[in-house]
Amino acid sequence: MKAVACQGGELDVVDLPTPTPGRGQVLIRVTRAGICGSDLHARTQGDATADVASEVGYDSFMRSSESVVMGHEFTGDVVSYGPGCRKRWAPGTPVVSVPMIKHGDDAHLTGLSAQAPGAYADLLLVSEDLTMPVPEGVSADHAALTEPLAVAHHAVRRGEVGKRDVAVVIGCGPIGLAVILMLKASGVRSVVASDLSAGRRQLARRCGADAVVDPTVESPWEACTSRRRYLTRASDLFGTAFDAMHDLQRIPGVPWWRLMRVAERVGATPQGPVVFECVGVPGIIEDIVSHAPFRSRVVVVGVCMQPDTFRPAMSINKEIELRFVFAYDPGEFRDTLHMIADGKVDPGPLITGTVGLGGVRAAFDALGAAETHAKVLIDPTSTVATL
Repeated sequence: MKAVACQGGELDVVDLPTPTPGRGQVLIRVTRAGICGSDLHARTQGDATADVASEVGYDSFMRSSESVVMGHEFTGDVVSYGPGCRKRWAPGTPVVSVPMIKHGDDAHLTGLSAQAPGAYADLLLVSEDLTMPVPEGVSADHAALTEPLAVAHHAVRRGEVGKRDVAVVIGCGPIGLAVILMLKASGVRSVVASDLSAGRRQLARRCGADAVVDPTVESPWEACTSRRRYLTRASDLFGTAFDAMHDLQRIPGVPWWRLMRVAERVGATPQGPVVFECVGVPGIIEDIVSHAPFRSRVVVVGVCMQPDTFRPAMSINKEIELRFVFAYDPGEFRDTLHMIADGKVDPGPLITGTVGLGGVRAAFDALGAAETHAKVLIDPTSTVATL
């Protein structure tokens, strides 16, 4: 079969043997695969990621010395089963799968390990237990985006965003755009998006952002505070304490401290917006911590591969809450697939190009520039080699 292998940062089309499904595994024919920002990082910074992965107990993340078939966003049709499978779907059934597979007792990340070749290929092995049929009517293009949208779905859930909250998305690359889609799918009424690129700002609008700003012209925090009053100075925070005590103690018959706790439970106490950091370069967390309103909740989705710093004292003084997110669980993956099927989220605006295996290298280069493209898909049957 044909596949695209990465080694030493180079991407080349290679011939590989047809995979044979092992116990509990399913062989699928890839119909679409997506190029993820993680793939762009892994191509050039795989060794640094592998070092971090090893520290947390995973020793098989791809390294530059290895030849790895990447691709962990995909959909395909069932071809055959290995031993021990329940054979739940007929050959030809379109499926998606959580991109992990086991060899013996060892689990591996599909497309990010030499032990688990990914979807930049004609054929792919998946775990039957983690595989799900694609609902009728969902195109291969849309099904292939289940995985990145599941990442965004998990981030939005971890952010605990209420429908009346203001959400601020910093960075409108593929993951930022996916976060915008999932915020709107969950009913959030006010989404502010910020990006330096005019092309990406246009995509943010297509994904449903209610306000889109160029941070060189307008601060996303000004756009945020124009939609809702937030605390932006220490004097404002102190003032709320005086005002609350003055007003609560005028209410007869109920102790002021009980009223204060009731106000907390119903969300009447001052809180900041929910901010999604989707850039992943040094300095972004510090910039958000320094300029976001008091009591903002910051969900870090962007993967920064370099050491970074921010000022804890600033976070403490403003009571900024930081949450870091990673991937999703199988339930979130399944829910995302059915949100696509039910029309609650439309992945279409994310897709900006499709290439064949021979066009993967050009697609990586185009995505590295990232002015006009968001999600480029791979169709292994296509002969398109440029974008």
